[in-house]
Amino acid sequence: MVFTSHVFLFYFLLLSLAAYYAAPLRWRHPVLTVLSYVFYGWWSPWFVLLMGAGTVVDYYCGTLISSPGASGRRRRTGLLMSVISNLLVLGFFKYAAWGMNTASSLLEMIGVAGFAPPDFIQRIVLPVGISFYIFQSMSYCIDLYRREAPPARSLGDFACFVSLFPQLVAGPIVRYGSIADQLRGRPHSIEAFTMGVARFCLGFSKKIILADPMGVLADAAFGAGPGSLGMASAWLGIVAYAFQIYFDFSAYSDMAIGLGRMFGFRFIENFDSPYRSASLTEFWRRWHISLSTFLRDYLYIPLGGNRKGPSRTYVNLMTVMLLGGLWHGASTTFLVWGGIHGLMLALERWRGKKPLYGPLPRPLRTGLTFGVLLVSWVFFRSDNFGTASRYLGAMFLGNDGGNAAAPLLTSQLAALPNLLWLAACAIVVWLVPNSEVVLRRLTVWKVGACLAGFVISLGLMFAQGYSPFLYFQF
Repeated sequence: MVFTSHVFLFYFLLLSLAAYYAAPLRWRHPVLTVLSYVFYGWWSPWFVLLMGAGTVVDYYCGTLISSPGASGRRRRTGLLMSVISNLLVLGFFKYAAWGMNTASSLLEMIGVAGFAPPDFIQRIVLPVGISFYIFQSMSYCIDLYRREAPPARSLGDFACFVSLFPQLVAGPIVRYGSIADQLRGRPHSIEAFTMGVARFCLGFSKKIILADPMGVLADAAFGAGPGSLGMASAWLGIVAYAFQIYFDFSAYSDMAIGLGRMFGFRFIENFDSPYRSASLTEFWRRWHISLSTFLRDYLYIPLGGNRKGPSRTYVNLMTVMLLGGLWHGASTTFLVWGGIHGLMLALERWRGKKPLYGPLPRPLRTGLTFGVLLVSWVFFRSDNFGTASRYLGAMFLGNDGGNAAAPLLTSQLAALPNLLWLAACAIVVWLVPNSEVVLRRLTVWKVGACLAGFVISLGLMFAQGYSPFLYFQF
């Protein structure tokens, strides 16, 4: 079930709100948990069993860690059980087939006969959003071990935390400590509910009106056959993809935050106008904030951060970004994407407080940073390294082999309506404040504009059909 579907909007959401507010206070968490399991099980009931089993394991690992008078050995046992079980599940579903295929290829490169992964490995279906809810569940035990979060009052509260459907499948990644007090009790008000509705409508409009049209242009460029991609079409395509992934993912975060407010929760912000960044370091303070802080707190700092000398700092940055790339998907292209970001972060750290691009005005540094991001997005979007290489060849050499079809594709992508839509997206990206700022103070005009955008988007949604969010695959 996706937010941009009539089943969710006109059935699930309305029934969920009615059931939640009709329930007595003590039953609201169980009701919300059941609703969240229904939402997640819409894709496959088996996915629900997996999430439920992980929830039980992490809850009882948490009790080992946080029980009064627990010895250091017992606390470490609880932590290791949680981390190992979560990583094994994630590794099996997300990386088993890729790891075996990669190992087979490496063996063949050194002259040893390769092997084919078993059929059951090849047929593994990746549970939607598994990376997000496993990170959340695992972080609970880590924070308990560090004494940075209180233990859950009950398995029911913890199950509600893990399964909350607004942010379950694509974030933002919510840590237990940030909403522990809200699980114990939270206020509900007309003002907060109205804010949630406005935020949801804004995100819904961004997805349908901005992200999806950019996706059509990006798919046309990346779907072009060999020899049919010219320089102009390649640049138009990758800019469209950069806009698509930002509007698509930030729209989901907007909708998740809005839905959370409708049920009384306040989730962290996940985007802060990232393409306005003048460096990659600044970009990662603005892009997918919940993931970047997760990687910082649970990987970069435990590796030593910047406390063990410059060389170790550069290695840590590269390691974190390579693993961050691999978190997004089991593919060489994601590793290259992470490597580009890691290299740039290391170079910026090496330069210290001096701008990497020299004493240029901020708009030029922002433009250069966006250029680096575009190159990295090529790898992120491409199915394999060959496709990425061909696309980069078109961007920087003018063609990817030469073919008379290239001017035709360019003329299609550069049609006036497409250029106007790209320009509109650019205006929103670089000139319009982010969603939190726009809706910080609600007015009748803002609410009206959000509702009008929602109504327009509804019409477009029915016209274009099914449109999943990009980050569902991660």
